[in-house]
Amino acid sequence: MNKDTNKINFKSLLEILFVSTCLGLTSFGGPIAHLGYFHEEYVRKRKWMDEKSYADLVALCQFLPGPASSQVGIGIGVMRAGLLGGILAFIGFTLPSVIALILFALLIQGSNVTDASWIHGLKIVAVVIVAHAILGMAGKLTPDLPRKSIALFALVGTLLWQTAFIQIGVIILAGVVGYVIYKNQSDSNQTQLIFPISKKIGAICLFLFFGLLIFLPILREITSLSWVALFDSFYRSGSLVFGGGHVVLPLLQKEFVPTGWLSQDSFLAGYGATQAVPGPLFTFAAYIGAVINGWKGGLIATIAIFLPAFLLILGTLPFWNQLRRNPKVKGALIGVNAAVVGILISAFYDPIWTSAILKPVDFAFSAVLFSMLVYWKLPPWIIVVTGAFGGVLLPFI
Repeated sequence: MNKDTNKINFKSLLEILFVSTCLGLTSFGGPIAHLGYFHEEYVRKRKWMDEKSYADLVALCQFLPGPASSQVGIGIGVMRAGLLGGILAFIGFTLPSVIALILFALLIQGSNVTDASWIHGLKIVAVVIVAHAILGMAGKLTPDLPRKSIALFALVGTLLWQTAFIQIGVIILAGVVGYVIYKNQSDSNQTQLIFPISKKIGAICLFLFFGLLIFLPILREITSLSWVALFDSFYRSGSLVFGGGHVVLPLLQKEFVPTGWLSQDSFLAGYGATQAVPGPLFTFAAYIGAVINGWKGGLIATIAIFLPAFLLILGTLPFWNQLRRNPKVKGALIGVNAAVVGILISAFYDPIWTSAILKPVDFAFSAVLFSMLVYWKLPPWIIVVTGAFGGVLLPFI
């Protein structure tokens, strides 16, 4: 009996690794597109979970800070084959883009990226990608006047006072406002998610999440180890980001550019390159880590920025059936999601727009790329390649 169970588990683990790797190699388009790929593969094609359970899992992961699509993939892997299934689902979906971005970082080492015309093209691509994300998120997350107002104040606050603490404060305040305004919203959803991890293990994961968030900055201050500082910066960024990969941009920019760990040009070049590869946008951390400290830095950065996502999904899903029926929690989430839109617009202006759109021809080229992405529905990798080649040609126009 045990042998048969082991065979079934081993087969399930191999299947999870294979399917998630295929998704990691082909899932272009950002977190919303990733959730569509997951639905097609895991729900419709393989029927690993039903429609309602998938919707519940997506709702939880959008509630949590961190990369929502990666957390959904981890959750599906855990529900399919336990903790090891979640780890393999994460590795398969994440590793292809991690390898690609570390290689890209090593490739541009020693080259003068500041003067590279194609780098300017990638900056313009970043403008287009984030503008598209803003339009999509704003339509869904700010449909009424109160939420539009929350987004406006989040935009003004994070643009005028650009610190990580202000961003955290804005998110907390938005949650309070959302709680006050939307706390009486009812939820008729009464389905149950079955998750093969106990509440005790979940509580341990939550304790580790908050413990590392407090302990790592202290350890950074009392030691002079560069890898501790690197791990702390990425762990905090992964812990405090609501809204997915695009919103991590301002946090990472403030962590690494003003401190001199890498230049603004290198930062935006990597952000543009991240749009060219499939998989989660949080793998941008692998590029930054590799620029700072080679492939070892890339691996440390990847583990650090995704570790909060692991701890949070494992820690909260055992309690989700109780939380999701609480209208007060749901109201706070509505406010936080609206603030995310404002934070994203703030990041869109500075540093993305101010660093990329320098002349009328830059704006014209961004309009062409935006039309290719939004109206002509071309794959994102084509937009990136076109942006890089266009950047080379722009000086001659």
